Amino acid sequence: MYRLIKELATFERAPNAVINTEENLLKDGFGPNPSFFVLIAEEDGTKEVIGMALYHHAYSTWKGRIFYLDDLIVTETKRKGGIGRKLLDEVLVHGKNEGVSQIRWHVLDWNTPAIDFYKKMGVEMDEDWITCKMSKEAVTEYLDSIK
Repeated sequence: MYRLIKELATFERAPNAVINTEENLLKDGFGPNPSFFVLIAEEDGTKEVIGMALYHHAYSTWKGRIFYLDDLIVTETKRKGGIGRKLLDEVLVHGKNEGVSQIRWHVLDWNTPAIDFYKKMGVEMDEDWITCKMSKEAVTEYLDSIK
């Protein structure tokens, strides 16, 4: 999983942005109270991880229970082989089985292969919303400034 996450960060032009660790992934996803769920695609006949879909529960005041798909990753040499669709299909099945009202995720505006892939599936691209985020450091700096 961690290798795929680092590969995705490089693809998304942010190779040094990953601050998560393998230890955190194990603790946060596979402990007694998992923060996320992950579906893994392995190379046929091997244990080599070639794709993953990582998602978690979220809640919308307007929609109720939703899934947030944090990352859908297929290693570069295995793309265009249907692995991404199989992973995404399985997330959709899990969402339907759990009765979520929506499955939500982000895609970079320059990632046209992913955008085209999602559009073929009938995914709605919402251009009205802007992603907002604050790093741990920005939160601390802001809270310190209002004391």
